Amino acid sequence: MKSREVLALFLCLNVFLLGAIAEPPTCPADVNNECSHSGDWEGEFFPDISKIVYEGPASKNPLAFKWYNANEEILGKKMKDWMRFSVAFWHTFRGTGGDPFGAATKYWPWEDGTNSVAMAKRRMRANFEFIKKLGVEFWCFHDRDIAPDGLTLEETNANLDAVVALAKELQGTKIKPLWGTAQLFMHPRYMHGAATSSEVGVYAYAAAQVKKAMEVTHHLGGENYVFWGGREGYQSLLNTDMGRELDHMARFLQAAAAYKKKIGFNGTLLIEPKPQEPTKHQYDWDAATSANFLRKYGLIDDFKLNIECNHATLSGHSCHHELETARLNGILGNIDANTGDPQVGWDTDQFLTDIGEATMVMLSVVKNGGLAPGGFNFDAKLRRESTDVEDLFIAHISGMDTLARGLRNVAKLIEDGSLTELVRKRYQSFDTEIGAQIEAGKADFEYLEKKAMEWGEPKVPSAKQELAEMLFQSAL
Repeated sequence: MKSREVLALFLCLNVFLLGAIAEPPTCPADVNNECSHSGDWEGEFFPDISKIVYEGPASKNPLAFKWYNANEEILGKKMKDWMRFSVAFWHTFRGTGGDPFGAATKYWPWEDGTNSVAMAKRRMRANFEFIKKLGVEFWCFHDRDIAPDGLTLEETNANLDAVVALAKELQGTKIKPLWGTAQLFMHPRYMHGAATSSEVGVYAYAAAQVKKAMEVTHHLGGENYVFWGGREGYQSLLNTDMGRELDHMARFLQAAAAYKKKIGFNGTLLIEPKPQEPTKHQYDWDAATSANFLRKYGLIDDFKLNIECNHATLSGHSCHHELETARLNGILGNIDANTGDPQVGWDTDQFLTDIGEATMVMLSVVKNGGLAPGGFNFDAKLRRESTDVEDLFIAHISGMDTLARGLRNVAKLIEDGSLTELVRKRYQSFDTEIGAQIEAGKADFEYLEKKAMEWGEPKVPSAKQELAEMLFQSAL
């Protein structure tokens, strides 16, 4: 063979081999698949699902957006900037379908039945493929969801560092955590609470865990850090010093705010209210209770609230009420986008699909000028009976479309103006000179008594509630 032909053949083989090395295997991440024997395997976890795109309301494709068009501008912002959607690692990649009455029903093909560091890395790869195909820019996590406990705190921190290093590599420059947090409720050490535990050793351990979780959130470029006091409360007041526990929780949060500044973390600190479950009574019962706690302990400038819709209903409020309470107190920071079942009495964490509720949620978000640096995270899980991998995509698409449709409805309401005008007219008596004096705090009781005697019995007009509901429904 001539030397020129040999050289050409060598170059062709070289190109072929380089191509083969550069391309990862494209086979499913099944632990029984021959492609999956290596711990560093980087094939597709969702090989049958392409990047989700916007196809419009007429589309019948369950794996396409009908209402969420990320770069479409509505009310002066792109939809993606109003929403700032985030995938919740704990439900999407650690949810098993188990409930208080039954074992797990979900066995994703990439799981090997362990909670090892190698398995944690595998889940992290699945997480970022999912995020990229869904087309969102944020994710959120608990420390113990992404990396396993070790035998010591040092080993546990090393496990977390190993997984975080991979996450940092996989997220690149376009994806980052909406928020991170420490899981301070599952381990037996936290059975009496974490910051409110009666044991000082537990308090110290919780502080060390939050310190580390805040550091890794900062390292990953997270924009917020959340505190959910899953067991910060009581089962019985007979054996509880409530005042002391509340003081301890305040000192814990004050130390967290100080450490945030010390490490240069500019993210927002968030408290997530919940009334009960797992404790009988949790100290951050609802938005109003949490706001009062923050003011009492001088924390109102350091914290905002992460409102979860399902928690709102458990506290006897609507999600809209909790969002407005937080907004009017200047502490609306983030939203856990989920809902509950009115016929089920616990926190079911379902994806929000009610268009009316989504529209009311977006009314508050628009009035707030958006949520940034917060956003919407899907603290929602598949139903126990939904067990296909594609169900993960369908559920998120449905939730994103629902909130996008809510935003579009708010734009209709604002453009029409009828509902805004109805509310304005209802309070127009306070647009008078005397009304302005009252609102400015310049009308004392003697002056108001004089006016009441001058005016006589007041005429009280209709509130037009049915008309308000009609105007609202007309936008849906």
